[in-house]
Amino acid sequence: MSDAPLKRSGFRADSLIAGMAVMLVLTVVQRGIGFIRGVWFCRLLDDNVLGQWAMAHGFITLVTPMMLFGIPGCLPRFVEHYRLRGQLGWFVGRVLIATGLCTTVFFAIMFAFPSIFGWVVFLEPQSNLLIYCVGIAVVSTITLNFVNDLVASLRLVRVVSIMQFIQGVAFTVAAVVWLQNGGGLVGLVLAFTLANSLALIPGLLSLKSGWEKPVGEPHEFDSRSMWQRLLPYAAAIWAMNLLGNTFELSDRYMLLHLTPGGDADGQAAVGQYHSGRIFPTLMMSIAMMLGGILMPYMTADWEAGRYEQVRTRLRRGLLAVAVVFTVGAAMTDIFSPFIFGVLLEGRYDDGLSVMPMAFIFTTWSALVMIGQNYLWVLERGKWIALAMGVGLAANIALNAALIPVWGLSGAVLATLTSNLVVLMGLWICLHRSGCPLDHSAVLGTVLPATLLAGPWASLLCCLVVALINRDAQAAMTDLMERFRRRRVTVSSQ
Repeated sequence: MSDAPLKRSGFRADSLIAGMAVMLVLTVVQRGIGFIRGVWFCRLLDDNVLGQWAMAHGFITLVTPMMLFGIPGCLPRFVEHYRLRGQLGWFVGRVLIATGLCTTVFFAIMFAFPSIFGWVVFLEPQSNLLIYCVGIAVVSTITLNFVNDLVASLRLVRVVSIMQFIQGVAFTVAAVVWLQNGGGLVGLVLAFTLANSLALIPGLLSLKSGWEKPVGEPHEFDSRSMWQRLLPYAAAIWAMNLLGNTFELSDRYMLLHLTPGGDADGQAAVGQYHSGRIFPTLMMSIAMMLGGILMPYMTADWEAGRYEQVRTRLRRGLLAVAVVFTVGAAMTDIFSPFIFGVLLEGRYDDGLSVMPMAFIFTTWSALVMIGQNYLWVLERGKWIALAMGVGLAANIALNAALIPVWGLSGAVLATLTSNLVVLMGLWICLHRSGCPLDHSAVLGTVLPATLLAGPWASLLCCLVVALINRDAQAAMTDLMERFRRRRVTVSSQ
């Protein structure tokens, strides 16, 4: 993507290579802390409470984009468009007002009917205090996501990385201290809210420092034209978020409802599933961060007319993600007996047994997370939403059939199969949108599945691909060249 900084702007964008370097360093540290947090959660909470936390966090993730109708999700695509026309303030102001109105309405409804939300989130009545705390956590997540999306859209990647780092560290410290001192679920939710609030600080400071400076040549702002273009895009994002988050949580909700033995066994199964997804979830969070960061750079290149460059780098990037994530999954699988046997005290054997399959569908989901950016740049996001809808239908049907028979293993198998359906849909959508697919798509699909043959077989396959595949070599050469140009630029300065 483009390495050039923004011109005539109060915001100086990071180059992609510099931003990625900072992001990767902080991400490695943050994910390490996140792993420690996940281990301590498993050690300090029993299966049932761990399952309740997983459901509360999942609800926050699900409802946040759904209640906003996809409006803030338009920022990464349109910020550059309006920035170049000197209309950034007008555009962001209107998006902010719409987001605030949606948040206020939902907040009022949640506080008026806490018992209903207690059943929706936990499948059983809960104290009103817990539901109110979840509502406050939703508001804090909306605020953090809005600022994060705006800062990322301006390509201030280092600020985004710092925000994510602060959120992860603050939540880990606050949550572990709280649980070590005998705290419960309410305090855990409030610790999450506190971490979100602290993470806002660097983002707000960076926006304040650059916002009042002139941005391009002003033109008359047409609010009606903005909404006519933005609303269809937002509707596609809303559908995608609704389907994607429902897809992400459907297996856990169905485990909760369909596991034989009642509510307690269902919550325990969700807790076991949560333990098996600790490492895959860390990888998925990296993919989400990569996708969010790459989107503004792809948009900038597309606006500049570098269409073929976007397509080539997308294909190479997807293959690189498949290789790196498969290697990471294989290495984790090698050490997993020690992790689950010693660090988790042998309490989550069911989670250990399903972890390889969780790595496979998480890697496929990561490819979808990154690859769909191309469709959003073309304003064809409804296609990937359609693919996600087909995958969701398959996931629900397969979970309903397999969970009563095989329990947790059935849920994981159903989720793996349905993620493959979505990935196939992505390849078809990319091909129909002018991004021809080659052997890279086949390799990206097959490599994660080699984990079923064992970690050493996966490592061997990844090594072969890295040595003989031209796209993998070209991606590495491109990265080194960008790094060399960055060093030359810094030296000249």
